[in-house]
Amino acid sequence: MNPESTPLAPAPEGYRINPLSGAAVSAARGLAGPLSAEITAALSASPRGEVSVRSADLNLPLLEKNDILAERNRGYFLGRGLVALNLVSSPGAGKTTLLEHTLDDFGRQTKCAVLVGDLETDNDGRRLHRPHAPVAQITTGTVCHLDAGMIARAAESINLDGVKVLFIENVGNLVCPASFDLGEQVRVVLLSTTEGEDKPLKYPPIFKSAHVVLLTKIDVADALGFDRALAVENIRRIAPQARLIQLSARSGEGLPEWYDFLRSLAPRS
Repeated sequence: MNPESTPLAPAPEGYRINPLSGAAVSAARGLAGPLSAEITAALSASPRGEVSVRSADLNLPLLEKNDILAERNRGYFLGRGLVALNLVSSPGAGKTTLLEHTLDDFGRQTKCAVLVGDLETDNDGRRLHRPHAPVAQITTGTVCHLDAGMIARAAESINLDGVKVLFIENVGNLVCPASFDLGEQVRVVLLSTTEGEDKPLKYPPIFKSAHVVLLTKIDVADALGFDRALAVENIRRIAPQARLIQLSARSGEGLPEWYDFLRSLAPRS
């Protein structure tokens, strides 16, 4: 990422990143070269070694600034030869369980990394800890979504050498994440059969922004009285652009199609 462009916003209170595996080995980045040179020159020119600093507030709207950082993330991921997927859903839709199976199956042939977002705890990050997959937990405190700045910091905390697929497990929420581009190439929205068939109708923005919709936990749909045909109809109505995959991480149904989709995305060496 280019540190000379828009600076990262100050981290919100309670926000922290914990690289659980595959931590980056390089030191944290210092000042950008031109900025460092300017400060050094100013100090040298001042007879008393003092520098007057003037700040300029560009007053960029929050989402506009996030979009700029997201584009920077996208360029960084492209430059590293990896594809980033942003997984979004309500709490309990099965993102972590799906990623566990994905890392165990697909992830043994194609190197993956995971950035996990939650308000508190690193429970999901520890569940996803694998020797072959770098994982970092982003604890957002009171923030109900991930933003591009958080992703930039978290991506720099782990070693992405050789990684072809980066999974971003967003905070469980179907509202706020819809507005925040993280720099992903693919947005994946999960809808589980433990939720209502009308969820796409109730939360259209997130489904309209999806490249892929995963209908999860289909193994228990009949027991729950979940109308899969109606859910599919609602998904098609709101998100006709999205690829739909129906699967169950527990039974394995639909996982091969999910893995084939990931293989179609992963850059080839």
